[in-house]
Amino acid sequence: MPVDQVKCYEGLFLFPQSAASDLQSAVDHLKEILARAEVKIISLRKWDERRLAFEIKKNRRGLFFLVYFEAAPNAIAHIERDCNLSEQVLRSMVLRAEHLTREQMEAADGQIELADEIKLRDTEVAAVPAPPTDRSQDDAPGEPPVTVTKTAEDMPAALDA
Repeated sequence: MPVDQVKCYEGLFLFPQSAASDLQSAVDHLKEILARAEVKIISLRKWDERRLAFEIKKNRRGLFFLVYFEAAPNAIAHIERDCNLSEQVLRSMVLRAEHLTREQMEAADGQIELADEIKLRDTEVAAVPAPPTDRSQDDAPGEPPVTVTKTAEDMPAALDA
């Protein structure tokens, strides 16, 4: 691949909202698609999570990733084909990024923030307590629940009047 044919592109990739629960796998899938096309990623960031104007594959909300990368022009067809065949990517759009300088593309990099968000979500999932069982929390495991009944002798004397 001659260096003079390499161009800068921007790609917007739409994943279902369910990908937000496992951001790392969505990012890995996107990087895998781009790696198969032999592109050099300049910047990658989670762009937004928003409501879609219309339903796409039964999804009303979506998660967008914005990627700036360098690639040969013939690699774009491979990226679009992989995105169309992918069950995880709902939509994709790749355009030439002639309107931006390389410094602007590099400044848009959000991989550090994305990694922080992935770690935060993982710690939140780990911190969520297990759902309660049918037993009372006061009961010791393995012991039957204690039932308290009151007799007339246990009642206060003021009620006897």
